[in-house]
Amino acid sequence: MSTRYKKIVILGSGAWGSALVKLFAYNSSQVYSWSRKNNETLAETLANADVIVSAVSVAGLYPTIERLQHLDIPIDTLLISATKGLDPLTTKTPSLIWQNHFPRHSIAVLSGPNLSKEIQQGLPAASVVSSQNLEAAKAIQKVLSSELFRVYLNRDPLGTELGGTLKNVMAIAAGVCDGLELGTNAKAALLTRALPEMIRVGTTLGAKTETFFGLSGLGDLLATCNSILSRNYQVGYQLAKGHSLQTILANLEGTAEGINTTRVLMQIADKQKLYLPITNEVHRLLLDDITPQESVKLIMERDLKSE
Repeated sequence: MSTRYKKIVILGSGAWGSALVKLFAYNSSQVYSWSRKNNETLAETLANADVIVSAVSVAGLYPTIERLQHLDIPIDTLLISATKGLDPLTTKTPSLIWQNHFPRHSIAVLSGPNLSKEIQQGLPAASVVSSQNLEAAKAIQKVLSSELFRVYLNRDPLGTELGGTLKNVMAIAAGVCDGLELGTNAKAALLTRALPEMIRVGTTLGAKTETFFGLSGLGDLLATCNSILSRNYQVGYQLAKGHSLQTILANLEGTAEGINTTRVLMQIADKQKLYLPITNEVHRLLLDDITPQESVKLIMERDLKSE
């Protein structure tokens, strides 16, 4: 383990935050979790912290940043964003928002096919840590890697973050596909076309194409679109079974970030003139403008073209 990063604080005590505590605890005895429910203040928890990991939802991002800005966070403290989503106000990713508010700090992104419940069960997984500060990313790689969790590096934090964010939209579509019992052929076609749609968005925003073929892109897409453990998949599946979005969310454990991401992604598509057929149909489904059956019919009837 790196002697540089000893005390690690995870912000957010949800499913992902709790899983991260477990992962970091393999190699470090100084791992702390903080949420608004803590008896200890944020200042007390963060005292002498070497690494701060944000595992809060997109909705909790600005309140968390505001709390930290009132504290004197040392310049050599590494900030890691582990949130998958897009800000509805700025359409920016969480790491870009962190960087805007803490411009002198090193920011890293952690993303990959990491279903929280499987990690809590002690099942093996892999992920990606990405930062412009490669030395910091390497140190975090050493701190996080264990016999159950393999960590890879890259230098495309935006692409790493967008891969983990955009696949949530596709997971809703995948849930619909399975909920309608459309079969393996249809599911394969959907996931195959989902990846270039994600790449289209990513490269337009400045990410690298090759990042989306890695763990944080294709890997996360496959995991999230094929598991009932995914909240976004559950949303699509239940919509296909005829349940209303309001009812689904009332019974959902945790946040399905794909819902907000779909709305923000449509804003980006309109501004950038991007053709995003899967995202568009998911958006209409979430607005209750179309039935799942009608959506599938429209996708199949689109103009024929080359792959």
